[in-house]
Formats: sequence, C-alpha cells, structure tokens
Amino acid sequence: MIAGDLQNVQVWVATTPVDMRKSFDGLAEVVRSFLGHDPLSGSLFVFRNKGGHLVKILWWDRDGLAIYYKRLERGAFQFPRGSGTAVEITREGLLRLLSGMSISTRQIA
Repeated sequence: MIAGDLQNVQVWVATTPVDMRKSFDGLAEVVRSFLGHDPLSGSLFVFRNKGGHLVKILWWDRDGLAIYYKRLERGAFQFPRGSGTAVEITREGLLRLLSGMSISTRQIA
C-alpha cells in the first residue's frame, strides 16, 4: 500500500467473524451481499476469524484486489462492537487494531 493512496480511504470492520478460507472473490462477495458495500470502492474491509487471532483486509488498489493477512501469536484482535454489519473506524484505529490494542470510541468514525 502506498501511504498517499490511503489518505481518504474509509476503513470498514465487519462486526461478525468470517471464514478465513475465503480469498479474493469470497471476501468481495461478503462485502457486497453482507456488508452492502462495493468491494471496488477503494475502501479497506477488515475481517476476523471466530477465535479473533486472524485478520484479513481486502482492498482495491486501482489495478486489482489485494489481501493483507495477519495472525497474532498470543491474544486476540480487539474488534469494535457495532449494531450493524460493519463499523467504520479511522486509519489510526486500524493501526491500533493491527497492533492488538483496543480501539477507543474516538477512533470509530
């Protein structure tokens, strides 16, 4: 990812776990049908597994879909809770989430 590309990018976090066997097409379909967003919008879509120690990010970078995949060796990612299917968070909130830290309410967009 190029830092300039992420200046105005929205970050959407799915509030329910996703099967981590899903790849590009499977996650894009989850974005379309479950989250109600366009996977080619340029937004980042963040997913976790049921145990909370795996995370995948789906992103359209103007030439194709990219996936970022991370596993915590200990603990679980601290995902925000929401009443809908997805919660928008700030870029700073995403960095905290990927570091295994919790997201404060001011980092939820």
